Amino acid sequence: MESNKYLTYVDKTPAKPLDKSTLNKMVWRSLNLQAAFNYERMQAAGWLWSILPGLEKIHTNKEDLSTSMTHNMEFFNTHPFLVTFVMGIVLSLEQQKADVNLIRGVRTAAMGPLGGIGDALFWFTLVPITAGITANMAIGGSIAGPILYFLITFGVEMALRYWLMYWSYDLGTRAIEVLTKNAREFTHAASLLGVFIVGALTCNYGSTALGILIPNGTKIDPATKKTVENFIDIQALLNGILPALIPLGLTLMCYTLIKKKNWSPTKCILLLLVIGIVGCAFGIWSSGEYTPLVPVPWRVK
Repeated sequence: MESNKYLTYVDKTPAKPLDKSTLNKMVWRSLNLQAAFNYERMQAAGWLWSILPGLEKIHTNKEDLSTSMTHNMEFFNTHPFLVTFVMGIVLSLEQQKADVNLIRGVRTAAMGPLGGIGDALFWFTLVPITAGITANMAIGGSIAGPILYFLITFGVEMALRYWLMYWSYDLGTRAIEVLTKNAREFTHAASLLGVFIVGALTCNYGSTALGILIPNGTKIDPATKKTVENFIDIQALLNGILPALIPLGLTLMCYTLIKKKNWSPTKCILLLLVIGIVGCAFGIWSSGEYTPLVPVPWRVK
């Protein structure tokens, strides 16, 4: 807790509403929210730097400006894409010269729910969907892939930053009630959508398949009427049970290692690399006309 001398403003006369140019300037400054991130106060330095133009116009008294800057340097951490929502509320209270403890409490209450909502909205939904579509374009050799990814993600982010800044600044503390009223339901729905999208991406872009062909006697080729060797295609059998079963298994394996065994993503990537190399070397994975390094009976036609 800061010293009590920082808990009251000297000039309690409400300031004039901030102009659009100042609000816009703070929206762009908010892009640097995590530029000075640290593990003591998280985003506090970036937060203060982002709203400083507004504070300087609101607090013409230097002592009040010092008081405001001091309490706005306290611990702060929220979703970086949705930070302007908190900025608008805090600036509205600062403009009204509200009690400093009230501003601190509102800032803390507003930053909390945005973390879960932002993660569900962006990291679990927008980014995976956009990346899945545009990455496939890039793999196909289209330069439009990375360009489209940037335009969509950055465009949605900036549109939200602008809209939330103006909306929350106009609503003031009422914006928190609107946010928290259905926050749990919204976060749950967005999380479910994100899980659904990740599953769809795993099925569509997980191309890992078994290349095991087990000899199974002979058969008559309908085209040539000649006797040819017959093989059991293991991957075809798996597709009859559940398509993309191998990519699903690898995904669940990585999830278990990260969630239950505290593995890092880097370790999982290295493990997948080893599985891929060894599997291809022994002809376990399907790879077109690739000839395995080690002769194996199930790859001999």
